[in-house]
Amino acid sequence: MKKPEIFKLEGEPREAGSKTADQLREELRIPAVLYGPNVKENVHFSILESDLEKILSVSQTKLQELSIDGTTYNTLLKNVEFDPVSDRALHADFYVLEPKVRVKLRVPIRLVGTPKGVTDGGGRIFQTLRIVRINVLPEKIPAVFELDVSNLDIGDSLHVSELDMEGIDPLDDPRRTIVTVAPPKSEKLFESSIVSEEELEEELVEGEEAEVAEGEEAAGEEGEGESEAEESKE
Repeated sequence: MKKPEIFKLEGEPREAGSKTADQLREELRIPAVLYGPNVKENVHFSILESDLEKILSVSQTKLQELSIDGTTYNTLLKNVEFDPVSDRALHADFYVLEPKVRVKLRVPIRLVGTPKGVTDGGGRIFQTLRIVRINVLPEKIPAVFELDVSNLDIGDSLHVSELDMEGIDPLDDPRRTIVTVAPPKSEKLFESSIVSEEELEEELVEGEEAEVAEGEEAAGEEGEGESEAEESKE
C-alpha cells in the first residue's frame, strides 16, 4: 500500500475575521483553521497560497507536517473552500491526526493497466467510482487505492470489495461497482448509430443502484470536509 507524501508547512498565527482574511489573500496567503480531537480551541493561522497549491496539485491523500508558532502538528487537509468564479482557494481546514483515533476520509482510486477486453475485443472501460470513503487509523491511511484492470474482459467489473483494505473499514457498500468494461455496442442503447458516453454511464449507474437496492441500504454520503469536531471558517 502506497503511503501518503508528507508536506512540510509553515503557518503564521492570525486573528479571526473576514477583514483580516481579505488582507491575507491580498498578500497571497490563505486563511486556515486547525482543529482535532485533542485541540481545545481551534487555531487560526495562514499559509502561503503557493504551498497550498503544491498540495492540491497531487491527486492523492494529503498529509502535512504543520508548524505554527513553534508547535508541530501531524495533519490531514480536510477541506478547501474555493471562489466560485476565480476558482482561487479562499480557506483551508486542517485536522490534527491522533495515533489512536480513527479518521474518516475519501481516497482516490487509480486504475492500473489496460483491460484485455479493450485491447483485444474493442470494448470500452468506464470508471463509475473514482473516490472511496474509509474509516482508518492514521498509520494505515493510504495515498491512493490502485486497482489492476488488465485482466478484465468485456462484461467484467470490479467492486469496492476487491480493493486492498487490510486494517481499513470501508464506508461505501462493498458491492458498489468501481469499473466495468462495456462492449463495443450495447443492444439496448445503440439502437441508433449515435449514443453519447453519458447515456451509457447513466445506464451503468442505474444498474448499480438497482443492485444495491436489493440488499442493505448503502451508507449515507459524507464529504471529505466533514468531521467530528466543530469547525470555524474564519
